[in-house]
Amino acid sequence: MKWSESLIPTLRETPKEAEATSHQLMLRAGLVRKLSSGVYSYLPLGYRALEKIEHIIREEMNRSGACELLLPALHPSDLWKKTGRYEALGEDKISFKNRSGQEFVLGPTHEEVVTDLVAGNVKSYRELPIILYQIQTKFRDEARPRFGIIRSKEFMMKDAYSFDRSWEDLDQSYALMLEAYKRIFTRSGLAFEIVNADPGIMGGNVSHEFMLLADFGEDWVACCNQCDLRSAPSLVACSACEPAKPGAGTMEIFDTPGISTIEELTAHFKIPAGGLLKTILYVCDGKPVACLIRADMEISESKLKKFLKAESLMLAEPGQIEKWTGARVGFSGPVGLSGVELAADYSVRGMSDFVTGANQNDKHFKGVNHGRDFQIKLFGDFRTAVAGDLCPHCSGGVIQLKRAMEIGHIFKLGTRYSKPLGASFLDESGVRKEIIMGCYGIGVTRMIAGAIEQHHDEKGIVWPVSVAPFLFHLAALNPTAPAVEELAGVLYSQFPEHILFDDRNERAGVKFNDADLIGLPYQVIVGEKNAKEGKAEIRERKTGVTKVLSRAELIQAMNEILRKK
Repeated sequence: MKWSESLIPTLRETPKEAEATSHQLMLRAGLVRKLSSGVYSYLPLGYRALEKIEHIIREEMNRSGACELLLPALHPSDLWKKTGRYEALGEDKISFKNRSGQEFVLGPTHEEVVTDLVAGNVKSYRELPIILYQIQTKFRDEARPRFGIIRSKEFMMKDAYSFDRSWEDLDQSYALMLEAYKRIFTRSGLAFEIVNADPGIMGGNVSHEFMLLADFGEDWVACCNQCDLRSAPSLVACSACEPAKPGAGTMEIFDTPGISTIEELTAHFKIPAGGLLKTILYVCDGKPVACLIRADMEISESKLKKFLKAESLMLAEPGQIEKWTGARVGFSGPVGLSGVELAADYSVRGMSDFVTGANQNDKHFKGVNHGRDFQIKLFGDFRTAVAGDLCPHCSGGVIQLKRAMEIGHIFKLGTRYSKPLGASFLDESGVRKEIIMGCYGIGVTRMIAGAIEQHHDEKGIVWPVSVAPFLFHLAALNPTAPAVEELAGVLYSQFPEHILFDDRNERAGVKFNDADLIGLPYQVIVGEKNAKEGKAEIRERKTGVTKVLSRAELIQAMNEILRKK
């Protein structure tokens, strides 16, 4: 590709909007441009990298025996309502009604659609197992798009779905995809961690994430400093604290006009967060449940859902909270709360004479003690692990939290979607059974950001060979000089599919800076002095090692690089 015939708008300065290193370099190197918040255009170089990643994914998915298809981006909302995810997605979903009044969801993921497809076309055990996959654009109305393409409203995903006859068969499909994912990310030059994960609204009971440790990741990985524990913090078992002695204080109500958040209470009344009790209300399988936890801790909804053996667990709406407590959001508490089941994290056992909401607008209680002022029947581990917690898997290990970016997520779904959508089959005995499903996603566009986060230096991107937009950056210095024009032309004609040919009439310094910024694996520099002798330089971007070679030697070296890639 010739620079003069393409669109590569490089930038000398870093745009103020860009926080993440990958975002900064993708803008500066002319890979992407923002259309609106969370929506990006992929320019020729960015699209080439995307194609390289898609090629690796297709090769490994096909190698595993999966079959590629393409599913619609427009989903009738009825499908999502059947599985209960229409409500669970909340404001993240993009939905609309067409001219006939039919409502559609713009596909954020495709479990419902692919399950409906299989339900209508697979009837017998003889047609199972099967793994279907696609690479397609997804849409989610992110409230706070950040870090460029790491968290955006429109993005490319590879999603695969396995359909099996039994849980034992699912184990085999899951292991097959786990190995395929390892190969995909390794071939793409990415260093990754496999982490025990929270299935979230996807459902199912087993889940793993593929995470890249990155300064600008939006997730955290809990790691032990002594053993190989790698987990989402929400899944790490936390030890129970010692019970506190009953407090001697008297429960009193006090005014907190307009002060409803933990931050406001601690700042205004100089109360430490550890002395506040947080009451979070949920709808659990249609019934109200309040989870109590020390205010300086966060609730793990995954742990809570598992403890309650719930099919669904969703945060209560403001109207529901006011109906159950008699007060606005921010003033809920366990004292006098009736008709709502209480489940308390073990941290509450260690609290006495604490502050909590009074279930009255603009009022809180102080001097509260459980057992005296209210009763708790259900205690459990409902909190998210924090740095410094003891490792539950080894003796003496301490949990550390490392920032990370998710690039892949796999799930054992079971019958989470096949049951409500009627995906079943007749077994060998003629008995109808529900199909057992798995789901396997890769953030294709995120892989570009991940590669740049892990492979860059102070001058720009340092692309891994396997996903680089081009292998060679051919820079013709003084391109109108006859010797330069002739030699650069020969080299370009030899490797047109693998060369970005900088044929601009620009200063050498500009071309060198752009070459380092774009970061293709090898730079071939044709200067007038060397060209007159039939020579040119080849420089490896990663190491800086430079050689001056004759035309024949250079072509041989480039062919050798191509054979190894």
